[in-house]
Amino acid sequence: MTTTLIDDAARLRTTPAVRLHQVGKRFSAHGTAAVDRVDLTIAPGEFVCLVGASGCGKTTLLHLVAGIETPTSGTVEVAGAGVGTGAAVMFQDAALYPWLSARGNVELALRLGGVARRERRARAEDLLRLVHLGERGESAVHELSGGMRQRVALARALAQDREVLLMDEPFAALDAITRDLLHDELERVWRATGRTVVLITHDVREAVRLGQRVLLMAGRPGRVVHEWQVEDRREPVAAAALAATITDRLREEMHRDAR
Repeated sequence: MTTTLIDDAARLRTTPAVRLHQVGKRFSAHGTAAVDRVDLTIAPGEFVCLVGASGCGKTTLLHLVAGIETPTSGTVEVAGAGVGTGAAVMFQDAALYPWLSARGNVELALRLGGVARRERRARAEDLLRLVHLGERGESAVHELSGGMRQRVALARALAQDREVLLMDEPFAALDAITRDLLHDELERVWRATGRTVVLITHDVREAVRLGQRVLLMAGRPGRVVHEWQVEDRREPVAAAALAATITDRLREEMHRDAR
């Protein structure tokens, strides 16, 4: 029934970054559960990808971790102190403010996070450099490509300085080449920052490319039905074989849900 902060610095070394225990969510008293009895533990610094058919409850689960929704049953614990749940969220739509520059969008997140005015510019510039946009801080949003806008959105999410980064299909609207480039960028940023990342995607190959662990969700009600450890993402044959295995299992679940 609760979302709890794990904000004791001494405990963060041994406490999971995200822990869900028997989490359920209903949007009406008599409706089907959108999420039902989900148990999930994610280690600090882990990169987890969540795949599943549309409507299976992936986004609802992400919203529960983010604190956007409150669980009907069970408990959600997220590492990190400060305002909110300790998780930053990045969506498919970059949703940048068009009247602000790239740096201004990042500075706004810093301001909302309580960073002093004299520190904001330098920190925003550092974050833009981290996502390889150090020379585009003064650029207007309309001057940026779709991939650049998502990089600014990533810098803005990192500006919130949360332990956990939640990503809801952030690359789905991009072309294949830009998406591949941003996969490399995200992996580099993840390794540089040590953040815990939970990414939702419909693209099984994307999940295998990025995740250390891939979770499969099925619907009616939404639940995690299987998981895979990704051991050989750099081996094309092994990665392709794992993606095929996950895709086959996903199809089985989609057929089961359709019945």
